[in-house]
Amino acid sequence: MSDAIDTSPQAVMRPTGNSKARIIVSSLVGTTIEFYDFYVYATAAISVFPLLFFHSKTSTGALLASLATFGVAFVARPVGSVLFGHFGDRVGRKATLVASLLTMGVATVIIGMLPTYAQIGVWAPAMLAIMRFCQGMGLGGEWSGASLLAGENAREGKRGFDSMWPQLGAPIGFLLANGFFLFLTVSMNYDSTSATTNHTFLVWGWRLPFLFSAVIVALGLYVRFKLQETPAFEISKSRGQVVKSPVATAFRTSWRQIIQGTFLMLATYTLFYLMTTWILSYAIGKTSAGFLGIGYRKFLIVQLITICAFAVTIPLSGWLGDKVGRKLFLTTTTAAIMVFGLTFAFFLDPARVGTGDSADIARIVVFMLIGMALMGLTFGIQSALLPELFPTNVRYTGSAIAYNVASILGAAVAPFIATWLATTYGPGWVGIYLLAMGALTLIACLTIPETRNRDLVTIGETSAEALGSAAEREPEMAGSH
Repeated sequence: MSDAIDTSPQAVMRPTGNSKARIIVSSLVGTTIEFYDFYVYATAAISVFPLLFFHSKTSTGALLASLATFGVAFVARPVGSVLFGHFGDRVGRKATLVASLLTMGVATVIIGMLPTYAQIGVWAPAMLAIMRFCQGMGLGGEWSGASLLAGENAREGKRGFDSMWPQLGAPIGFLLANGFFLFLTVSMNYDSTSATTNHTFLVWGWRLPFLFSAVIVALGLYVRFKLQETPAFEISKSRGQVVKSPVATAFRTSWRQIIQGTFLMLATYTLFYLMTTWILSYAIGKTSAGFLGIGYRKFLIVQLITICAFAVTIPLSGWLGDKVGRKLFLTTTTAAIMVFGLTFAFFLDPARVGTGDSADIARIVVFMLIGMALMGLTFGIQSALLPELFPTNVRYTGSAIAYNVASILGAAVAPFIATWLATTYGPGWVGIYLLAMGALTLIACLTIPETRNRDLVTIGETSAEALGSAAEREPEMAGSH
């Protein structure tokens, strides 16, 4: 059997069942649901779980314990990337996307039904951590599948823009999740600075966003069941390039790309969780602990307004990535993030910004707008860039592992480290931390080739190692094993 890949127009044309609209909706709706579930937990981890699930002598101790369970998902995400990446590269993108969505959705609904610490003691945080782990596994397989769905069906020369649709799920999911919480806190007259644990919101209101996940998961499943497989995977399968162990093959043939992809995402992840999770805890935390003491509802409105800068710059990122190239664009954006890290003391030091009702909200809004805009610019192009580093037969696995290992190094520890730095040395050092992570990403940017013009079907075609040896391929495709 010849190992040559048929790259004729007839071979690579988009399956008739996957119209452009269906690809956009399927990739966008799925990641919107995944990020909705993730942000619902992130918001509750700051404002609800420290009060209901963790027993501590101090409020800071309870917050740190809650943030630790928040980080559990990031430990689970590489596990999910290996599990779902294996099936995504062996069975196909469609079935794996359905499975990852179900894993995340079911775990989120169960969280909405969990008893609290006051009801069952230490079993409450234990069960919460287990469900959080399942959430992380689901998200670990979701992003790469959605990115491949969009990228492997992209128009020629437009892959950066066409691949950005899954990235839009992040700000949309954030708006849905936090908008829901805002609606509940307003309608239930909940004030985080003074409410007790017998308040209606803390008794049952907080559960509604988690339970609502069942409705939108059903919608996501309906859309994805109608998908057809991507052309790149179908060609790889027809040519006998599907390997028995995508994980082993990825680490053997694409280990450099996995390392590069991991560090390419490091500044993105760090910035994002500083601007969504840590900043919330810092803004609404008690002034006695060195925080700003702003009301939860007031700051949530700030987040909902400024997240729009994130949404607007994601399409811009995809467009610019196509125009000037991935490498130059991401290098420039990363340098801007490093400069932004130097402004944290100016924008967030309590001595400058004030605290409580006297806090300078305008200054905080400017800070958030800059950070969210930079987040959109660095995040939008990643769904095109990371998959472009890998050949088809390990693309799901390789991009998923890189993306999710970066989540441990950049996101899992970011809120915890930032909280410690802010309380110990002040918010300026949180910015220095961001600058350091940006420096590592900058180095990674300088080591990668430009991938804008790569053909996703033929990446690795001339390398026997990249395609996997005959012994690694499926027995029915490559002969005896």
